[in-house]
Amino acid sequence: MTGMDRISEEIAHFIGMFNITVEQARLRDAYHEFTPLPAVPSNPELPEASASEFAAPHTLLGYDPGVRYSPPGWSLEEVSPWLPLKYKYFKIQAPGQYPFGHPQGPSPEPGSGMNINITLPEIDPPGSVASYIVQNIYLSDNDYFGVGGHGLKFSPQPIDNGELFEFALEALSLSPIGSHEMPGGAEAIKDFITSVAEELENYTPDTDGSAEIHVFSGETLNGIYVNGKLVTEAPSIDDYHRFGPEEAEENSPEHTPVKNVKITYDGHMQIEASVSISAGGNTVVNDAVLTNIWTGGTVTVVAGDYFQLDAVIQINAICDEDMLSSTITNWSVDEATNQFFNIATFKHTNPLDNNDGAQTSGSAEFPSYWIVTEITGDLLIVNWLDQYIFQSDNDVGIVSSSGVTTEIIAGDNLAVNTISIMELAYAYDIIVIGGSWYDANIIQQLNVLYDNDLIGALDGFQTTGEGSVSTSGNLLWNEALIYSVSGDYGDMPAHYQELADNLAAGKEVLPSGVLSDPALAGNEALRVLYIEGDLINLNYIRQSSIVGDSDQIALAMNEFTPRADAEWTITTGGNALLNHAAIVDLDSLGNIHVGGEQYSQAMLVQAELISDKPEFWAQDPDALVNEAVAFLDDSIDDGPDDTPAYYLPDNEAPGGDGLQAMLG
Repeated sequence: MTGMDRISEEIAHFIGMFNITVEQARLRDAYHEFTPLPAVPSNPELPEASASEFAAPHTLLGYDPGVRYSPPGWSLEEVSPWLPLKYKYFKIQAPGQYPFGHPQGPSPEPGSGMNINITLPEIDPPGSVASYIVQNIYLSDNDYFGVGGHGLKFSPQPIDNGELFEFALEALSLSPIGSHEMPGGAEAIKDFITSVAEELENYTPDTDGSAEIHVFSGETLNGIYVNGKLVTEAPSIDDYHRFGPEEAEENSPEHTPVKNVKITYDGHMQIEASVSISAGGNTVVNDAVLTNIWTGGTVTVVAGDYFQLDAVIQINAICDEDMLSSTITNWSVDEATNQFFNIATFKHTNPLDNNDGAQTSGSAEFPSYWIVTEITGDLLIVNWLDQYIFQSDNDVGIVSSSGVTTEIIAGDNLAVNTISIMELAYAYDIIVIGGSWYDANIIQQLNVLYDNDLIGALDGFQTTGEGSVSTSGNLLWNEALIYSVSGDYGDMPAHYQELADNLAAGKEVLPSGVLSDPALAGNEALRVLYIEGDLINLNYIRQSSIVGDSDQIALAMNEFTPRADAEWTITTGGNALLNHAAIVDLDSLGNIHVGGEQYSQAMLVQAELISDKPEFWAQDPDALVNEAVAFLDDSIDDGPDDTPAYYLPDNEAPGGDGLQAMLG
C-alpha cells in the first residue's frame, strides 16, 4: 500500500463530490414519483450473485497544501493614479413631466406633448479622513557576561545613555523643522503647514564643521538625490544589507559546520580552542508607505489661495570612537568602514502630458448635464505617521579561553516598525473649493548611533593563535520618496470664477464657458464637488532611530589552564539603522485654476554628523581594564548572585539572567 500523492488525492476528492452531487440530484428528481414496490419472495432456484471484488491500492493521507511562505522585505513600488470612472444616465420620454438634472441645449418642439426627462444618479461627497498613528519600540539589552574560568570580575563604570541623548539632540539641531505637537483641528493643521514653510524659508545651516549639510530648494524639486548629489539611479538596500530567511538559515546551527574538532592519525580527537564574541549586529527598521488617492478632479477651481509644500529632511549621525588593546595589534583588524546613505526622490506626474489639456475620450461632444454635491465646511485629508525606536545594547564582559569552543552573542537584536496605508475614494470632473487649498507632504528621518567600543587586556594576556576584531562596519540608511500627481496651475478664467460665485450663492448653474471647456469634452454629464470651506491635505511621516551600542570587553587568561593558542573573533559593530518612507499623493487629474495667491515650495536637507567627543575613550584600554578589576573586593566570589546590580536588567531581581532584557 502506498500513499496517494497530492494531485491524485485532489482528483479522488473531486470524483467523490461529483458522484454525491449527481446522486442527490437524482433523488430530488424522482422523489414525488417514487412508489414502494411489493416485496418479492426469494427464489431458492436462482443462483446468488457473487460478491464484487473491491481493492484500495492507495492509502489516503492528510491533506498538505504544500505552501511555504516567508514574509518579503520592504520594497518601493510606484503607484499610478486611477482614472475617473464613467457612468451612463437614462433618457425617458414621459408626457407632462418637467426635465431635471440641469439639462442644456434645445428644448423639445412645441406642441409635441413630450418632454425629455433626464434621470441622473446621485453622487456622494467624500468625507474627511484623518490617520494619527504612533509606533514606539524601546529595547534595553545591556548584557553582562563572564566566561572562561578566569576567576575575575570586571565592573567598569556603566555607559550612561545620557550622552547618547545629548548626541541625538545635537543631531536634531541640524534640522530646519523644530519640535511640533500633533495638530488636531483644521486651524491647527493650517498653522502647522505655514509654520513649517516659514522655518524652511529661514533655515541657515549652522555647524562647527563636524557636520556636512546639503540643501536643495525651489518651487519644485525633481530627481534622485544621494548624499547631496543629483544622480540618475538610486542605490539598492539589497547591495548593502540582507533581509529574510536566507541570512537566518546560513547562520543557523544546522548550517554551521563544526571546524574545531580534528581526528588524529591514531584515532584521538583534538579540540581547537576558540572564542567568538558578537556584541553588535543590531538592526532597527522604520518603514512607512502612504498612498493618498482620496479625491481628485479633472478641473480644480480654488477661489482662495493655493499653498503647496514638499519637504524631506534626512540626518545620519554617528559617534564611533573605539579603543583596542596594544596586546592584540597583531590580530587581523577588519577595515570595514561605516556607511551613510541619505536618498531622496522627488517625482511628479502630469496627467495632461501628451494630451494637449483634453481628455482622451475619443469624442468631441461637450457635456449637457451636471450633478452637484456639496461639502459644508472644510474637507480634511490628514495622515500623521510617527515611528520611533530606541535601543540600548551596552554590553560588558570578561572572557578567557578554556580550551573549548566558546560563542557569546550579546547583540543581534531586531526592531521593526511598519505602516502601509492606501486611501482611495472618489474622482470628480470638477472640484470647486470655496476657500483655500493647503497641500503639504513632509518626511523627516533621523538615525543616531553611539558605538564607542573598548577592548582591553589584563596583565598577562597573550595569544599565539589567530585573532580578528571588527568594531565598525555600521550602516545608516535614510530613503524617502515624494511622488505627486497634479496637472497645470494657472490663473482663474472668468467662467470658472462665475461658477465659484454661483455655487457660493447656492445656485447650481454651470456657465456655458465651463461646459465648452476642452478638458471636459467627451463627458455627457459632469460630476461637480463643491467644498464650501478649505481643502486641507497633510501627509507627514517622521522616523527616528536611536541606538547605543558601546561595548566594554576585557580579555583574560584562564586561571588554571591558560590557552594562548586559542583563536579569537570579536565583533562589536555591524549595526544597521534603516528608515524608509514613501508618500504618493494625488492632487488633481488636470488643470488647476487659482483665484487668489499661489505659493509653492520644495526643500531637501541631507546631513551627516560624525562626532569624536567621548573623552573617556581617550585613555589606555588596558589600564582601564586592570583598574576596573583591581577595584573589586577580594572577598567576592564568582557566584552569579554577585553580579553588580547596575548590570542587572531593570525588571529582574539580583541573581537572575542579565541577558536579553526587554523594556516596553
